[in-house]
Amino acid sequence: MVTATVREWSDEEGWGVLDSPQTPGGCFGHFSQIEATGFRTLSPGQQVDLTWEAPGFPQDGYDYRAVSIVPRSA
Repeated sequence: MVTATVREWSDEEGWGVLDSPQTPGGCFGHFSQIEATGFRTLSPGQQVDLTWEAPGFPQDGYDYRAVSIVPRSA
């Protein structure tokens, strides 16, 4: 698990991109991977704990895919 920052998140589509030093170019994330009851959305700039895997979605430009996303406490 690594600390990542939300780059962008689409509330309507329920997905976004997370950045960490271990996932250069961004990691694709979906709301179904958020490990917190009731969370469907994240905010740009928000810090999360991220577990990821590769390959992600190279056809969409993301070499990494989130396995779990845990929002960090402020």
